[in-house]
Amino acid sequence: MRDLRTALGWVAQGTARCRKAIAGLDEAAYDAPSRLPGWTRRHVVAHLAGNAEAIGNLVHWARTGRPTPMYSSPEQRRATIESGAALPGDRLTAWFDESALALADAMAGLTAEQWQAAVVTAQGRTVPASETPWMRSREVMVHAVDLGTGVRFADLPERFLAELRADILTKRGTGAVGPVRGDPAEVTAYLAGRPYTGVTTDGGSAAEPLPPWL
Repeated sequence: MRDLRTALGWVAQGTARCRKAIAGLDEAAYDAPSRLPGWTRRHVVAHLAGNAEAIGNLVHWARTGRPTPMYSSPEQRRATIESGAALPGDRLTAWFDESALALADAMAGLTAEQWQAAVVTAQGRTVPASETPWMRSREVMVHAVDLGTGVRFADLPERFLAELRADILTKRGTGAVGPVRGDPAEVTAYLAGRPYTGVTTDGGSAAEPLPPWL
């Protein structure tokens, strides 16, 4: 099972991977399609920056006790991504950096008691604030792959991949995904609805693709 310290470490690792992936992107490279249907790399980075601010709202909630939802509405979330994707590349990169640093600082300032404070996710789940590093680590790790600059699921920490597989199976629901076989990293990609190779059913046939998760 993951603990708070481990999840915070994954946030830092995933953020570094994303930062490295976008560091050399010029305007044309930013405009290129990501590995998520319908999204350019700009959309992925805008989503990551907006997500850092949204999770920061939950950290603020935990610190102050004042309810602060991640987003005011699904429409506001979408509008933030679209407006961010229209920014020049240097401003988009700066937004990613600034939002990630602000979130890291906010998380570092929580006390042990505040980490246990109840907050509500965008999906309406009530969770302790200690769940927020896991929420953020999923975003930066998986979307580092989605940027399509060379990061693979196989490059992510094995323990993180194991936790992600368990989380996805829980979220997709019992019976929604049958047993499959394959390299653990490729199985993770399959469960996340990303491109994969060599994943088969127990009967040996190729596993059918799943819709994107996250």
